[in-house]
This record gives sequence, structure tokens and C-alpha cells, in this order.
Amino acid sequence: MEWSIQQIARLAGTTSRTLRHYGDLGLVVPSRIGENGYRYYDRTSLLRLQRVLLLRSLGLGLSRIGEIMDGTATETEALEIHLNLLRQERQRLARQIRAVEYTLNTLERNEQPMAETMFDGFDHTQYREEVEERWGKDAYARSDSWWRELTKKERMEFMQELRQLNENWTRLAGLDNADPASEEAQVLAERHISWLRQTAGMVGADFAAYVLGLGDLYVSDERFASNYGGVKGARFVREALRIRLKAA
Repeated sequence: MEWSIQQIARLAGTTSRTLRHYGDLGLVVPSRIGENGYRYYDRTSLLRLQRVLLLRSLGLGLSRIGEIMDGTATETEALEIHLNLLRQERQRLARQIRAVEYTLNTLERNEQPMAETMFDGFDHTQYREEVEERWGKDAYARSDSWWRELTKKERMEFMQELRQLNENWTRLAGLDNADPASEEAQVLAERHISWLRQTAGMVGADFAAYVLGLGDLYVSDERFASNYGGVKGARFVREALRIRLKAA
């Protein structure tokens, strides 16, 4: 099944001119060009466009998006990483999550996804791809493999624990005279570190450096800081993690 450039532009909320530009850059190449010069797109092209829109919505440059796209192994693996990170965004919209889940589930069943559903809710998507940039392609591949081996129930439990951690950190950091060395903060820090240990295989042996690096990321990136009520809360989390690691 194929869609014309006008159909895809309308469904994805973009323009034919933008799609042609993406094609010229090699980001989203049409599956064929008709005798009349019109461009047509198949399922593979739509999947690439979905990934481009996810990254573009973050303000990433097209050259950086091209690097990320070229470093991704397969369609299904890329979508699973996108879905995982989307679930971590506090301000995510339900329509955005349903769109990615629909595409992933359809691919797993080897069925034909509907373009109308694939692009539902992409106008406000916020997403950040950090793994490969910060820890390398090997780390990306290991995390990919780890995530794919989880059952759906295990994935839901993993993300539910993250949401609970974020809520508890935000509450604790917002208290008057909040102390990252307090017993409650250190219990939460140990719980946070235990949650991170599930992904330790992707970063090799230096787990402590991995945790400290994430703490810095929580503070420096406002999208992560928002999970803890802002930069002040993120600093609280980072300091509590540092204290806990030193005490271990």
C-alpha cells in the first residue's frame, strides 16, 4: 500500500515541501516517483517519517536526526526505544502514546499499520534520544536487547516504578528544609539505584559513574528536571544519589 505526498502531508500535519526536503536529505525517501513526477510513500517510508517527527519535535537539527536514524538497527527496535522514552515524559499526551503503541503492536503482528493512527497526536510530542549520544552505540544495542526481552507486564512494572519514584522525589524535594542526606531521602535514593540496576548491563562495569552521569543529566536537561519539579528538585535527587553511592 502506498500514499501520495499530499496524503502523507495532510495526515502528518506537515507540508509537501517539507517532505521533499526530507527526501533530498535522505531522511525520508519516497518508495517511488510516478511518471507524473508525484512522490509515493510505503510503510517503511512512513515509519521513518514517524521517527523524524518525534526527533524534530524536540528541536534537534536535521543533521543530528540523520546521525540518529543511521545508527538505529531495525524498525521495531527503534520504535521500542521511542516508546520507552515517551513513557518517561511527565507531560506526555495519551494520544501520542497510543500512536506509538499502535505502530509497534502492528509491526509485531506483521500487520499493515494505518497511517491515520500512526501520526495521531504527534503535534505536541516531546521526546529525547540520549543513550547513543552519551554512552555509545554498544550501550544503545545492549539496552535495546534488554528492553525487548522484557514481557509486557515487566515493562509496565518498570515504568510504573519510575512514575512512583518521580512522584516521591518531587514531594520530598518540595518540603521545607529538605535534606538529601535524610533517612527518607536515602531510602528513596537506594530504591532509585535499585531501579537503575535493571539497566546496568548497557553501561558495562562502571555503574557508579553511570548513576552520577544520570544525576548530572537530570539537572542539565530541563526535560528530565521537570520530572522532579524543576532544576531545584533535580539537584536534590542528584545530591541524594551521590551521598548514597559514597555510603555504599
